Parts: sequence; C-alpha cells; structure tokens
Amino acid sequence: MAHKNSKSYYEIFVEMVDYCCKAATMLHESLCDFQKDTLPEKMLELHKIEHSADILQHQTMRCLAKEFITPIEREDIITLASAIDNVTDTIEDVLMRAYMYNIQTVRQEAIGFSSVIMQCCQGLKSMMEEFHNFRKSTSIQEKIVNINRLEEEGDTLYTEAMRNLFVNEKDPVKIIAWSQMFDQLEKCCDKCEDIADAVNGVIMK
Repeated sequence: MAHKNSKSYYEIFVEMVDYCCKAATMLHESLCDFQKDTLPEKMLELHKIEHSADILQHQTMRCLAKEFITPIEREDIITLASAIDNVTDTIEDVLMRAYMYNIQTVRQEAIGFSSVIMQCCQGLKSMMEEFHNFRKSTSIQEKIVNINRLEEEGDTLYTEAMRNLFVNEKDPVKIIAWSQMFDQLEKCCDKCEDIADAVNGVIMK
C-alpha cells in the first residue's frame, strides 16, 4: 500500500468505513430475518468483514510508520483508523451477544437500532468521501452534524427501548439479556459519533 500523494490516506479511510457499512448492513439483515439456528453462520460472515477491516488497518499503520510527511498529523491518522476499526468491532459484538445470551426472537427496537446504525455508517462514508477536501468543503460540517443527529436518535431509542423492556417484560433472564443487547447497540452509535468528532477535531486544528 503505497502513499504517493496526500489523498491516499483519505481514500483508505473511505475503504475502512466501507467495511463498517457492510457490517452494519449484515447486522440489520440478520436482525430483520433473525433465525437462531443460522446465527453462527451470520457471525462467521460478519467476522470475515471485521477481519478484512483489521488487515487494512494494520497495513495502514505499517505504512504510516515509514512515512516522513503525512497529509494530516500522524496522531490524527492513528486516531481515525482506530475509531473506524472500533465501529466494525462493536457491530460484530452485537451478533456475538445475541449468540451468547441465547436470544430466541428479536425485539422490534433492535431492528430500529440496526437501521440507525446503518444510517450512521452511510453518513460516515459520505463524510469521509468529502474529508480530503475539508479545507474548502462547504458540506462536511453538515455531514458531521447529521451523524451527531443520528447518534441522538439512537440515544432516544435506547431510553424508550429500556423503559419498554423494564415495564413490559416479566422474564428476568430476558431483561438482563436485552439490557446488554441494547447497551451494545447504543454503543455502536456512540462509536460512529467518535469518528465524526475526530474528523471535526482535525478540521478545527
């Protein structure tokens, strides 16, 4: 992976976020058509996406270690690469928890959550496609604000989902399991916002 011009890292960020989008789409599809018997297969497919994202991140870090001049500060590249990788990892963890907690059926709020996560990732990709032009861009701030808005939507959904769970669910095992599931789904939205905040930090510098 050679970096012959300053746009190379920006292109890699887009590629990294594309893995987030693929993972989010697979999560959403898995929850919409949830079948506990095929969950191990879905987990394996999602892990392959996460593993490919890890390989790209490691390649980027190895190249960065050899670079003398970078388009943005070295620390910012490391922060962004790590933040993007965290999104894919956190999405994968949702299906892992569904398996560990022996989830039998999916609550409707979880599907709403996965939809928001998918929108967050699509928003991240749109933002990253504009990132290379951040010094002149007239739209990147709007894209950052959109991701912040989606994260707030996730917060609202989390509050209502948890209330509904504790008000209407009587099985204590399901309450524990779904509390953890909703925590992880909400964390996915938070991790997406971390990337938007990191990009905004680069712009502010």
